[in-house]
Amino acid sequence: MPMLTPSFLTLSLLFPITALAQNNAETTCQNTNYQIFLPPPYQNISSTICKPVWNTYEMRYTKNGDITTIILSAPYTVGWVGIGFSRNSSMVGSSAMVGWINKHGHTKIKQFYLKGKKQSEVIAGKGELPLNTVSPAVATNGAEIYLAFQLKTEIPYGKQPILLAFSTKTPQNHHLSNHDDRTSIIFDFSSGPQDPASDGLIQMRRNHGIVGIIGWGLILPVGAIVARYLRHKDPLWFYLHSVIQFVGFAFTLGTVLLGIQLYNNMHAHIPAHRGIGIFVLVLTILQILAFFLRPNKDSKYRNLWNLYHSWSGRMALFFASLNIVLGMQAAGAGSDWKIGYGFLVSIIIIAIVVLEVLAYLKRSEKRSLHASFQMDSVPDPSFPNNFSKVSNVPIQAQAGYGI
Repeated sequence: MPMLTPSFLTLSLLFPITALAQNNAETTCQNTNYQIFLPPPYQNISSTICKPVWNTYEMRYTKNGDITTIILSAPYTVGWVGIGFSRNSSMVGSSAMVGWINKHGHTKIKQFYLKGKKQSEVIAGKGELPLNTVSPAVATNGAEIYLAFQLKTEIPYGKQPILLAFSTKTPQNHHLSNHDDRTSIIFDFSSGPQDPASDGLIQMRRNHGIVGIIGWGLILPVGAIVARYLRHKDPLWFYLHSVIQFVGFAFTLGTVLLGIQLYNNMHAHIPAHRGIGIFVLVLTILQILAFFLRPNKDSKYRNLWNLYHSWSGRMALFFASLNIVLGMQAAGAGSDWKIGYGFLVSIIIIAIVVLEVLAYLKRSEKRSLHASFQMDSVPDPSFPNNFSKVSNVPIQAQAGYGI
């Protein structure tokens, strides 16, 4: 069926991801004279390092002793824009500076502590950012908003996980609405305009996601579909299933290796994503070992092996899909990633439903044909019913016609 073509699904998935990668690959900032509309001391800062960070978001910063000045610019019409500082790229436990224009046209900027994911757990006026005594500022210039603040740190920031988010709903009484979109990046405050190391980590994280989605989200599910719905093509289904699953296992190992490199470089504390990843890897290795230990068809253990192989495979695919979602959430994946993976999952689910219905109809047709064959079959040979009547006639009468 066309919907099961791996190249089609891969291209459909990679198109939005490639577009996202191209958006993040921009290396130049707009030449904006922010000194005109920002208040002092931000208007007096003459030289800053500027880097594009997400779509058209730009972050400028400069250091003077233990003071780091940060200016974030982003497209803006209504709602709020925020920048968060995290220990592990996770929203929970981070502190953020959020700016907006209220319904009266007044500018607002405030620190928030993200204790949890519920709206009631986003606490205004709290946080762990070491703000300087200089008040933060927010201003608009055309269709852009600028958030400016200063941090005082004894140890300068290096490679720092940064969260960026926005919403089109204006905060009410300092209560933030859920974000419309967000992302997570690693920003290196110790580098100049060009930062190959930070760009390398971002690219590595992107590759980790792409390889994982192709392996666990595409190749391995297709191999499972082949094993379930092409059994009538024996032994073709077996060879296809084996080749596809071994290719998927190679992608799985690539995902794990990239994940280990990311952990060693970023030291991101994402226990759920990491733990499920290890669990899925163990299940995958057990599946490979089961392939080499497969009993013969006439073995009394073959049915048990079939049950183990099929259900452990389904369990691995389920937890792998869950882990992909957790990974995108932890990395602050943009809408392109979510739409791409959602599109892939939808096509696979539709394919399974269609093939399951067709398989059910085929089984029902076979059962009806079998029942019809039994009804129309030739009955067992038996003696005529009138034999008993003839046997009751006296022997003389039976022989009389022969006289």
